[in-house]
Amino acid sequence: FRSLKGNGKQLPRPRSKQIATMSHRKFERPRHGSLGFLPRKRTRHHHGKIKSFPKDDESKPPHLTAFMTYKAGMTHIVRDVDKPGSKLHKKEVVEPVTILESPPMVVVGFVGYVETPRGLRALTSVWAGHLSDECKRRFYKSWHSSKKKAFTKYQKRWSEASKDGKENPMAAEVERAKKYCQVIRAICHTQVGKVKIGQKKAHIKEIQVNGGTTEKKVDFIMGLFEQEVKIADVFSQDEMVDTIGATKGKGIAGVVTRWGVTRLTRKTHRGLRKVACIGSWHPARVSFQVPRSGQRGYHHRTEINKKIYRIGKSLKEDANNACTENDLTEKAITPMGGFSHYGTVNEDFVMLKGTVAGPRKRIITMRKSLLPQVSRR
Repeated sequence: FRSLKGNGKQLPRPRSKQIATMSHRKFERPRHGSLGFLPRKRTRHHHGKIKSFPKDDESKPPHLTAFMTYKAGMTHIVRDVDKPGSKLHKKEVVEPVTILESPPMVVVGFVGYVETPRGLRALTSVWAGHLSDECKRRFYKSWHSSKKKAFTKYQKRWSEASKDGKENPMAAEVERAKKYCQVIRAICHTQVGKVKIGQKKAHIKEIQVNGGTTEKKVDFIMGLFEQEVKIADVFSQDEMVDTIGATKGKGIAGVVTRWGVTRLTRKTHRGLRKVACIGSWHPARVSFQVPRSGQRGYHHRTEINKKIYRIGKSLKEDANNACTENDLTEKAITPMGGFSHYGTVNEDFVMLKGTVAGPRKRIITMRKSLLPQVSRR
């Protein structure tokens, strides 16, 4: 503190506080591998789990917020870049794209949820009168040895109601849903027989309906019962979507591959692809942050902001579904000889920019983006 010139007095000097100094490392070293993806084990959600849906907006008309597809493989496209200020502006670039085959889904029911202080609680569910065999297969471990009795009584109620002239045997449950529920989710299943992946058992998922009041949502789903929903009804071109699925399994891996730790020196005794010290003597435990060997791959992952470059029609509707304005060659999206380890894409397909988690034939759930896209300009 400087002395004040006006009156010649000097301010007292502050006493120096004794600060306990901690030991410090000489060089910074971030940890190897992210702890955000723990536990690194095989997922229980083999077909992907939609953990959250986009925020509901009543002002919009009712619409589905997700769709189930199957990964066919990858290819590439050539496009012109329109990015003023970039060196690539008005130049051609080659970009990798993933093809997801997406046969129409079938709506077979809905579940109504009420909001409670502890989260959502399922209040009621209504199923359609007729379920296909590929949907019923999902309710059995061994279809051929079962009595195939699933939903026979439910089906009988529908058929009796139609004989009596009633419109809907589940009218009471539908009214309950309209009266009390805040969240309505459609029960949809894939038509797995249309995709040649050697499977007959359909994948079933609950997909939230957003937009409109609860009554409108219920009426919207009831109108879709036993109807096909196409990918073009849910998503549009140039939309940003999220993909949900299980990654490609890699088996058991060591610490160098699994966590990216540094190898030890060349002459190390008993191997060098190891972690040298797995912790201090005390606490006498190995803490969870220490890299260890174990499962790699087959983890559940949600990847956000994948751009839809194209939504293509099936071969029945458009035999040349890979033609563009600049490329007039008559061809389908399937390359010569088919996609490796997959075959031909006969149904509707989605072309996404970049990569998608998982191997070929795996089910990938596409979900509408949780965050609205905004321009940076």
